[in-house]
Amino acid sequence: MKTGVLLVNLGTPNSPSTSDVRTYLTEFLNDPFVIDFSVLKRFFLVNFLIVPFRSPKTASLYKEIWTDKGSPLKFNSYETCYKLQEALGDDYCVELAMRYQQPSVQSALEKLIHRNVDRIICIPLYPQYTTSATESSLQKVQSEYDKLNNPPPIQYIKQFYQHPDFIGSWVERAKEANIDDYEHVLFSYHGLPERHLEKQHGGRNCIEFNCKEEISESNNHCYRATCYDTTRKIAGKLNLSEDSYTISFQSRLGKDPWLKPYTDHELIKLAENGVKKILVFSPSFVADCLETLYEISIEYNALFQEHGGEKVQLIESLNGHPRWIATLKDIVEQNVKG
Repeated sequence: MKTGVLLVNLGTPNSPSTSDVRTYLTEFLNDPFVIDFSVLKRFFLVNFLIVPFRSPKTASLYKEIWTDKGSPLKFNSYETCYKLQEALGDDYCVELAMRYQQPSVQSALEKLIHRNVDRIICIPLYPQYTTSATESSLQKVQSEYDKLNNPPPIQYIKQFYQHPDFIGSWVERAKEANIDDYEHVLFSYHGLPERHLEKQHGGRNCIEFNCKEEISESNNHCYRATCYDTTRKIAGKLNLSEDSYTISFQSRLGKDPWLKPYTDHELIKLAENGVKKILVFSPSFVADCLETLYEISIEYNALFQEHGGEKVQLIESLNGHPRWIATLKDIVEQNVKG
């Protein structure tokens, strides 16, 4: 039996040019899982307001982090792909796809079929489940899979934040920095509109499900609940006291309420309270990208300094870390055995 492994990450422009960023944002923001408005409202909002005005600004941000190897999200994701292939060996075929842009889901599936795999395990590279990223990626893979002629069986991994080696990977990353040199630790997760979680809770809110305090059968796919649980697990392994760290959410878009507290607001508050050095984890990302390399390391660092702080230090994402590769290897092998 030969097993195909399809890793799916979010996506990135082909270059930091305004035209390529516009193409990327147009595909990304027109996804109904991302902006869950009516078709007509989303079409006009995205194509006539957001994309025309946001593309030049976003392109300038990508230029700040672009390297000779290209987009950090892409080459870091490929590093994960290549190292996982090496770790799994010849009985496995590992391919990378992006939900938006290249390499496409269609091309990655075709490569696996061409290599005569007997089954496929699809792992979206988002530790905590969301409809906007995870479900969108799963639906995209399924739609392309349905077009194949007599494909092998496929199974999907919806989230993996609770895997002990995933938590251990972040703990080992933290040990590369001297936590004692920092007065506070911030766990910054990608933000989501509150309405996404309310929809998932059937119109109810996270307070009713105790999402900040515990994981249960009723909230184990709630993004807020899984982010808080991720933090508790990492903080517990690092022996952090509850008053030494904060959970926050970054990268909001638009005027609707998003998950709070907001990372930029928390950094201002900490700086004004006299905190000088902050260590930042971003455990909703497994590959360094625009949100970590620019938003946290450059934008938030400058904001923190403007309000009296000295340094925001980002913990490097998992990228090609050996224990992260071991996490994925174990997830694949356990599902093959299962």
